[in-house]
Amino acid sequence: MKHSVDLARCIGLSARWRGALLVGTATLLATVATQEANAQVYRWVDEQGVIHLSSEKPPAGVKAERIDIKTSSSSKRSSAGAGARIPSGSNQPAPKPASPEQIAGREQLLGQLKTRECVIALEALERKTGGAEPTSATEIKRLKQTAELNCSQDPMRRGQQEEMAAKLRVANSPSCVEARNKLGDMMAPGSNAPRDQVRAQQAFVDEHCTSPIR
Repeated sequence: MKHSVDLARCIGLSARWRGALLVGTATLLATVATQEANAQVYRWVDEQGVIHLSSEKPPAGVKAERIDIKTSSSSKRSSAGAGARIPSGSNQPAPKPASPEQIAGREQLLGQLKTRECVIALEALERKTGGAEPTSATEIKRLKQTAELNCSQDPMRRGQQEEMAAKLRVANSPSCVEARNKLGDMMAPGSNAPRDQVRAQQAFVDEHCTSPIR
């Protein structure tokens, strides 16, 4: 989770949105203990700080997060077997082959995680190369490599990811921070803000100031 904290600070999110980013990361990376351990996604950060996501195991000696794919069938088995000890040694059952449902879930999750890292990297690149904040050649290289590894090679999908990055940039802007704070004040206990004004402010925030990634 440390990577998520550093990332939130890096892209300049407010305290409120840092919390939302951490919650989103925790939700997206939630794992389930299951015997069917062949449908997995791995996430790791290399020595240069570049984020890698893959369905293949990382290189030997690399510390990585392993995300097991939760499916409706595996969820039932996991719940039924909660607290049971798995035999050790030669009696330990071998992992079962991944089911089609797990493989589909793995590809979906891998795509979501890659899009997330892609969008964050593209937004940070735009902000840092535009002179909005101090940076370094090393940081620019790291962000470019992260984008190259995780952004789609399909022109249409890449265009969608770039649009998401632009929306994230707007959502992180001072004007949107002010808009969200204003909405919070209007909805606070004791506020006498008219309902129609609250609805209008909520609609503005929903349309212009909501992060496209979770």
